[in-house]
Amino acid sequence: MSRGGPNSTKTRQSLSRKIIPSKTNVRESIAPEKKHRRVRPGVKALREIRQYQKSTELLIRKLPFARVVREVTDNFVSAEFTSGSTGMRWSSSALAAIQEAAEAFLVHLFEDANLCAIHAKRVTVMQKDIQLARRIRGPYAGLSLF
Repeated sequence: MSRGGPNSTKTRQSLSRKIIPSKTNVRESIAPEKKHRRVRPGVKALREIRQYQKSTELLIRKLPFARVVREVTDNFVSAEFTSGSTGMRWSSSALAAIQEAAEAFLVHLFEDANLCAIHAKRVTVMQKDIQLARRIRGPYAGLSLF
């Protein structure tokens, strides 16, 4: 009798007949492929509008706004007071107050401009809507010089 015996061929044959699952079958059984759902146009915009209406944080970043304020005041100071003037110094609370006021002004202006666009039977706010809103507000509320 041979060393492996009569059962040795059976075990080799049974091992070769076993089906080993492939990697693709394992992946499909674990996580079925999700269908990508397409959102309709305008849904993302409406989500952003709701998000910004709920929030109270500032919309403009603080550092770029502070740079613009300092640049404007430096230009004003150098134009008005030419005799050895140094730049103005700003406290953080003063910059925060100016930023709050500027953002409130812009939000209110865009609300009025949106009403002007809706009155003109449009959805998109255009430059002429903003100009009309400022003109209706008057010289002080619209900050115009007419």
